Amino acid sequence: MIVLGIESSCDETGVALYDTDRGLLAHEIHSQIDLHALYGGVVPELASRDHIQRLVPLTQQILHKTGLKRGQIEGIAFTSGPGLAGALMTGALMARSLAFTIGCPAIGVHHMEGHLLAPMLEPETPPFPHVCLLVSGGHTLLVRVDGIGQYRVLGESVDDAAGEAFDKTAKVLGLPYPGGPHLAKLALAGDPESVALPRPMLNRPGLDFSFSGLKTAAITELRNNPNLRKEDLAASFEAAVVDTLLAKCKRALKQEHLNALVISGGVGANARLREQANVMCNKLGGQAYYPRLEFCTDNGAMIALAGALRLAQGQSTELDLNIRPRWSLEELSAIH
Repeated sequence: MIVLGIESSCDETGVALYDTDRGLLAHEIHSQIDLHALYGGVVPELASRDHIQRLVPLTQQILHKTGLKRGQIEGIAFTSGPGLAGALMTGALMARSLAFTIGCPAIGVHHMEGHLLAPMLEPETPPFPHVCLLVSGGHTLLVRVDGIGQYRVLGESVDDAAGEAFDKTAKVLGLPYPGGPHLAKLALAGDPESVALPRPMLNRPGLDFSFSGLKTAAITELRNNPNLRKEDLAASFEAAVVDTLLAKCKRALKQEHLNALVISGGVGANARLREQANVMCNKLGGQAYYPRLEFCTDNGAMIALAGALRLAQGQSTELDLNIRPRWSLEELSAIH
């Protein structure tokens, strides 16, 4: 089954073709970084307008790349939530219109399920059950995964997610938008032990996260110490976030009696996080799994995969435009 995947939940336009027999055929991503950089953050109206301009050319591009005709598409998957309402609507309209024209089924995909399943695009896929750390944009979640659609949220951010804390701290450091990757790059030249920053909520039971206080502590250090090297603060901040994330991952693995860990989402591309996660999992006698770096950020390939798995089971959604800017993973149905 050949499935077209469309991702338009925020500030990346992703389109992909996935074949349930041959795997990923092609994918393209357009980033809106330059568009939003002037404003220091995503402007929803501009994001929606740019998706409208990009979706058709990107779809034509991957069809040309694969040599496929539009009529050979057998199903369409699109992100229906969570995300920005206007941005979600553009992808839904494109998907619904094309599915109606071709006469094929379409299915709305949960954006976070896409991230969660992204490692299945790799040659070595994680076993079930496992624990997944989803760190994407405004989300930080720990999820027990017993199978596709079988998700139990173990913990989540109660205020700023890890990615938000990275971006807000980077902005105070005067780094370009989006700040997270620039902060990580700056941290390479710093000493991660130079600034004593808290590891939030590790002295409490449970698996929830809170990064607002850590962000504030880092900003306070910078304001109180004008001579503090930005490289050292960046390195210390990154280390605090990674230590906190992995401490909760370790706690979740032990609680669930598992040793397989998946890390996915934008922050999942962080080199220090991956390195330390590998060390931790090796000590636990397990393994960490990740999508390749290009599939950590929002992309159409993960949506095509997630949609293909559900379409192949006969699932589809009606032709109404039912987008869901807020949507819990636990509401999804299981695939057996």
